[in-house]
Amino acid sequence: MNLIDSVRNIGKIPELKDRILYTIGLLIVYRIGSHVTIPGVDASAVADAAQGASNDLFGLFDLFVGGAFKRASVFALGIMPYISASIIIQLLTAVTPYFQKLQKEGEEGRKKITQLTRYGTVVVALLQAWGVSVSLASPSSFGQPIVPDPGVLFTLSTVITLTAATVFTMWLGERITERGIGNGISLIIMIGILARFPQSLVAEFQMVSSGQKNLIIEIVILGIMGLIVAGVVLMTVGTRRIPVQYAKRVVGRKVYGGTTQYIPMRVITAGVMPIIFAQSIMFIPSTIVSFFPESEAMQSISAFISYDSWGYALIFGALIIFFTYFYTAIAFNPKDVADTMQKQGGFIPGVRPGKSTSDFIDNILTRITLPGAIALAVIAILPTILTKFGNVTPGFAQFFGGTSLLIIVGVALDTLQQIESHLLMRHYDGFMKSGKIRSRVTA
Repeated sequence: MNLIDSVRNIGKIPELKDRILYTIGLLIVYRIGSHVTIPGVDASAVADAAQGASNDLFGLFDLFVGGAFKRASVFALGIMPYISASIIIQLLTAVTPYFQKLQKEGEEGRKKITQLTRYGTVVVALLQAWGVSVSLASPSSFGQPIVPDPGVLFTLSTVITLTAATVFTMWLGERITERGIGNGISLIIMIGILARFPQSLVAEFQMVSSGQKNLIIEIVILGIMGLIVAGVVLMTVGTRRIPVQYAKRVVGRKVYGGTTQYIPMRVITAGVMPIIFAQSIMFIPSTIVSFFPESEAMQSISAFISYDSWGYALIFGALIIFFTYFYTAIAFNPKDVADTMQKQGGFIPGVRPGKSTSDFIDNILTRITLPGAIALAVIAILPTILTKFGNVTPGFAQFFGGTSLLIIVGVALDTLQQIESHLLMRHYDGFMKSGKIRSRVTA
C-alpha cells in the first residue's frame, strides 16, 4: 500500500507530475528515433549481419543505445560522444589552469565549460560518425554488403545525420535535466540499456524451452541475479558517517551550535560516472579500428578488446578503479570541507581543526574508496566471467553485473531521490519511507 500511496501522492503535486510526464515524453521521442534507419542503409541486411555480433564494435555501441546501432539507426551513436567530450573536459579541468579558473568562476564559468563540452561533442561525433560510415560501407566488416550504393555522398550524409542526431540527443538530455526529473543524460543511457532486457530474457527462456538449459539451474541463476542486484544497491547507498561537533555560540539572547552532525561519505562517492567514463574510453580503440577494416593488425587489436575477452576485462577494470579515484577527487575535496567546518566552528572529536582534519577526512575517503572501486571493477567484469565459465548468453549476462546493472541501479536511485525530495518538501511520504535507502536522502 505504501507504494500505491506514493504514486497517488505524485498525482497530487502538479509540478512533479508535469516533470515526470515531460521526462517520459522526451524518452519516448528518443526511443522512436532509435528505429529510424540511416539513409542509404539496407536495414534488413544490417540486422542479419549483426546477429551474433554482440562482442565486437556492434555490441559495444549497441549496449548503450538500446539496439539503435544494430538497426543502423540515426541515433546509432547515442549520447556517448557527449560523455567522451565530458571526460576530456574533466581531465583538462584537473590539469589545465584555464579550466580550473573557469570552474572557480561560478555560474558563468560553468556555462563556458558546458559550451566547450558541446563543441567537443560535435568534434567527437564527427569522428565516430566517420568511423561508423566506413564500417557500414565495408562488406568485410559484416560479411555481406549492407549499403547498396557506398561512396562519398553516403559517407557525407551519414556523418551529418549521425552528428545531428547526437546533438539532438544531447539537447533532449539537457531538457530532461532542466525541466524533467532526474539526470537526462543518465536516463537516456539507462532507457537504452533497459530496452535490451526483454529480448535478452526471451532468448534465455528459449534456451530453457529447447532443452539447452535446465529449468532448476535457470531459477538458481535468477536468484543469484537478485542477490547481485541487492548487493549493488547496498554498495551504492552505503555511507560512512563522520561525527562533527559544533561549539556553542551566544549571539544576543540566542544560543547557536552545541549539536552533533555528520558528514555522510558514500562508499562510492563517484556514483556511476567511473563506469560511464571507463566505457567511453573503451569505445575509442574500437572506433579507431573501424577506420581500418582490411588491416589484420587492427582486427587482432579488436579481438583483444572484444567484449568477452580477458584483455577487455583487465583494461576495463583498471580504468574503473582509476576513474573512481579521479572523480571522487573532483566531487569531494577534504580541504574545502575542513575549511568550511573551521569557519563554522565545527570540529571532529579528537582531531585538530585545519590540516589535521583535512588529512583525517582524506584518509577515511581513501580507505572507503578502495574497496568501493574494487567492487565496482569486479561487478563490471562479472558478465565476462559468466560468459566464459557459465552457460549464460552474453546479452543476458550483462544484466548480472557490469555496466548495465551498475548504471541502472545508480540512475534509478538518483531519480527516486529527486522524486522523494519533491514529495517530502510538500509533506508527503515518499518511496523511501523506511529502510536504509532513506538515509541517502536525509543524510
